[in-house]
Amino acid sequence: MALIALAADKGSPGVTTAAVALAAVWPRRALLAEADPAGGDLVYRSSAAHGGPLNPNTGMLSIAATARRGLAPDQLWDHSQTLSGGLDVLVGLGSAEQAAGLVGQWPLLGRAFSALAESPHAPADVIADCGRISGETPAVELFSHASLLLLIARTEPESIARVRDRAIALSARLHGQNRGAAQLATPLIGVLMVAEPGDSAKVANQVNSMLIGAQAGARVLGTLAHDPAGAEQLAGRRRGRLDKSLLIRSARKISADLYQQYGAAWAAPVTGASR
Repeated sequence: MALIALAADKGSPGVTTAAVALAAVWPRRALLAEADPAGGDLVYRSSAAHGGPLNPNTGMLSIAATARRGLAPDQLWDHSQTLSGGLDVLVGLGSAEQAAGLVGQWPLLGRAFSALAESPHAPADVIADCGRISGETPAVELFSHASLLLLIARTEPESIARVRDRAIALSARLHGQNRGAAQLATPLIGVLMVAEPGDSAKVANQVNSMLIGAQAGARVLGTLAHDPAGAEQLAGRRRGRLDKSLLIRSARKISADLYQQYGAAWAAPVTGASR
């Protein structure tokens, strides 16, 4: 199974940008899920493959209407749409108020997301944008079903301190007494730093040392380039060679590194044609 959940503690470190970028270059087929209970952004910033707007009613909102009767992994495709670049997506809720329709359904979603990789018909890894998780956001209920939880942080001291504290809290919640062996536990908790390219290696080493020293149960798994121009291209608001952007090049390296290290454990013996 491979559910990869992305989240942040506070502020706007770029969780959606990171999730879209990773899903776009993921080594296997990926389904991007906007699983932020506060609402999604893609319906406002991206167009569908047919050139028109995305349908805000097809995605997490339509899943909320059907999940009470159960949710088989392959049913996720019935609620997906395709972005203009070819990426399959479950469009997020329109507002936090709509999240009421998913009350009690988040564990069910987590099981469906994680099992989609084992589908005999249309297998895919799910990359879930869970937004900000400060407080008791229900998206946390997805995490126990994930193979990997990636916390996104910028390089400001307050962002680094928050991601350390959040990693400690999540490790205690998800791993319990095994927190000391968190690198062997599931989900693996990692940190992705959003950093200026020239500073990325130094920042990653410093933050990783801090996480280890704090026994946070997490470590830095990569750095995503702080690339506003690339983010604008990814959102369709700026022209240019997106594949040559620093954002996509760094996302490609992260996804390749993650899959090289953990892909064998995530791979499922599936057969059948993709959708």
